Amino acid sequence: MFEVLKSLPPDPILQLMQAFREDSRPDKVDLGIGVYKDDAGNTPIMAAVHEAERRLLEGEITKSYVGPAGSAGFNSAMAELILGVNSPLIQSGRTAVVQTPGGCGALRMGAEFLRLCKPDTTVWVSTPTWANHLPLLGGAGLTIREYPYLNPQTLQVDFDAMLETLERAEAGDVVLLHGCCHNPSGADLSLPQWKDVASLIQRKGLLPFVDMAYQGLGEGLEPDAAGLRHLAGEVPEMLIAASCSKNFGLYRERTGALVLVSGTATINSAATSQLLSIIRSHYSMPPAHGAAIVETVLGDDGLRARWQDELTGMCERILHLRHAFAEALAPVGDFDFIARQRGMFSFMGISPAQVNRLREEYGIYMLGSSRVNVAGLNDRVLPAVADALRDVLR
Repeated sequence: MFEVLKSLPPDPILQLMQAFREDSRPDKVDLGIGVYKDDAGNTPIMAAVHEAERRLLEGEITKSYVGPAGSAGFNSAMAELILGVNSPLIQSGRTAVVQTPGGCGALRMGAEFLRLCKPDTTVWVSTPTWANHLPLLGGAGLTIREYPYLNPQTLQVDFDAMLETLERAEAGDVVLLHGCCHNPSGADLSLPQWKDVASLIQRKGLLPFVDMAYQGLGEGLEPDAAGLRHLAGEVPEMLIAASCSKNFGLYRERTGALVLVSGTATINSAATSQLLSIIRSHYSMPPAHGAAIVETVLGDDGLRARWQDELTGMCERILHLRHAFAEALAPVGDFDFIARQRGMFSFMGISPAQVNRLREEYGIYMLGSSRVNVAGLNDRVLPAVADALRDVLR
């Protein structure tokens, strides 16, 4: 049976990761892999996470299953983190949260849930979008359509084109939006633009599905959630996929959440029962350790304050690097868009040939699309990276 299978081409990001590891040059720089890095080039364990984990290991008395929905304490804490402590949606019983294996698990379970609701569901995704959105949603059997998002000349949101295209969406279609720190472009919607999108979605009877993978790494926990919260308050139904990989540094723990927002508490109860049945038939129940860490951090005032301080420091560091990078490249062009964008990623707007030259001649690794992970920079390597880019661009 297996002999009929053909080899697939390697994933470009994983291939780039392997090439970087095999590069023996001591001054090589990794701007391709999408993880946060500190000034030493490491992806650290946050101090609040480390302390929470220590407490868990000392006090844990069982490894029993947590159930398909995951930890109730984690789910409640995530609802408040995403929607706000005093959210009327939470208080009215219109929301339900289930713990998932990472943001990927939330996206896929959301897609499976949508297919159950409407087998011929169409999902509109931005151009560009995170590459894994397509297999996660399309693999569940949903039809994928695209709306323009990033203007390749200005590297800013092409908002008029976005709205014009979404006007062609039909009632019941789903619109996938990035909650903040758009991956891969770094170009975010402003709050007035979120309001315009919310009006269009409500008027046309569309269903928003928001991927919130980077809350806290754009401008801060509250500002990063402002657009999503406005949208949630305007529409009757909504899905939100959240990840704890970046803002808690729990990449390998696969910790995420899927939020359902329904028109009424009664509808929400029925919808949640169907979602839990879907989860049961896929992975049965989520891993517990990462969610227990998040629950411990968010449930302890001291740990929460320490975590927020660390997260603020990460956010401020990224903003500093963005401004420093844009300034260093000013002699060879207008790169102010890097400073205006938010989160870990930006497109440099250079050609694949220039990307290859940076890798071959200077040991600077980025994706062929010219997406860079700004958090892969630091004040030590930034001048050398800027010099190499200036040389290639000249």
